[in-house]
Amino acid sequence: MQYEENIRLALRGLADHKFRSFLTMLGIIFGVASVITMLSIGEGAKREAIAKYQDLGVNNVIIREKNLSDEELEEVRAKFSLGLSLQDARVIEEIVPGVVSTASQAEIDSEVKYLDRSVKSTIIGVTPNFLPMMNYKVSKGELISDNQYGERLRVCVLGTSVAATLFKNEDPIGKQVKIEDQWMEVVGVLESKALFTETVGELAARDLNMDVYVPLTTFLNRFNRKNELTSEIQQITVQVDQSGRLLEASNLIGEILKRHHFNNDDYGIVIPYELLKQEEKERQIYNFLLGAIAAISLLVGGIGIMNIMLATVMERTREIGIRRAIGARKVDIMSQFVTESVVISITGGIIGVLLGITLSLTVSLFTDVNTYIRPYSIFIAFAFSVIVGISFGYLPAKNAANLKPVDSIRYE
Repeated sequence: MQYEENIRLALRGLADHKFRSFLTMLGIIFGVASVITMLSIGEGAKREAIAKYQDLGVNNVIIREKNLSDEELEEVRAKFSLGLSLQDARVIEEIVPGVVSTASQAEIDSEVKYLDRSVKSTIIGVTPNFLPMMNYKVSKGELISDNQYGERLRVCVLGTSVAATLFKNEDPIGKQVKIEDQWMEVVGVLESKALFTETVGELAARDLNMDVYVPLTTFLNRFNRKNELTSEIQQITVQVDQSGRLLEASNLIGEILKRHHFNNDDYGIVIPYELLKQEEKERQIYNFLLGAIAAISLLVGGIGIMNIMLATVMERTREIGIRRAIGARKVDIMSQFVTESVVISITGGIIGVLLGITLSLTVSLFTDVNTYIRPYSIFIAFAFSVIVGISFGYLPAKNAANLKPVDSIRYE
């Protein structure tokens, strides 16, 4: 019954001093909102990073040709390294334990034309298992098949942006596009892929939706290399059966390539799974820092509550004296003022949660930043606001409870 009375008095106090109560809540409101918003931005960034590395295949080891200048290439070739080759891929698949399969790819930059429209793209020759291995899916048509690969057919699969640019409202399946002097039949269009916005090892940043895929056999037969120094292929993707064997496989692959390339450093090895774990650790630190910065707002809000409650105690000194004189105990007075500070914190926390959710959705809607609200972030922010109310309301409540009844009644 006492608690119900305290809550009733606290709500009446808030209603009697609406503007002052609102100003007191502002610190809590903005603190809770900033915690939720910042954690949602951090979570969105984390999920984007995970999706990016999953696109590379978390059980894959990627060997990528290094981007060397012509002078550096001449030096490497003079030391007997021919660069990455299909032979490298075959040896890795035969020797390295736990390898499920390997996928090779070669690349050139070229224009893709359809009627009077054209677009600059990266043309990638791949083996049939490459696209499934890298989690590519088609929105229309089909992926490159074993039959198309074996018979060196002139077919291609378009990235979604290439298809949208060249065909607009047309269905591209079955149409012919021109790449350099070769006509290629479109057999599929890929679903949209996440953009690489940063360099991942030797994987240069690029828009994957602007790529065009053709059978590697067709590519090597019909498209010329950039120059005679260019490697036969530019990338080998090695799929391992267990993520726990990735480091072991990577080390063995490194030893094999070192011998094949005569100790020339003309390739790089990337393990997306290791990069993903490192990214997750960095994001955890990032989220912690964001939350800590936002929590400062809550502490500032708590200090505001304490200041206002101390002023309220001074303002209501006479009321406190009268209550003590007619039998109220110290614990009753203390409970009343703690309840008032908690009510302010809870009310501010609820408003802050609503504001935080609104801000997170607004950021996602009007910017390129993806946000994701986790229930735990709402719980943490709201719980912290209540803890702040109890902690910072304790001192004013204690001061109020320790006032002497006689002195309080005489107070003017």
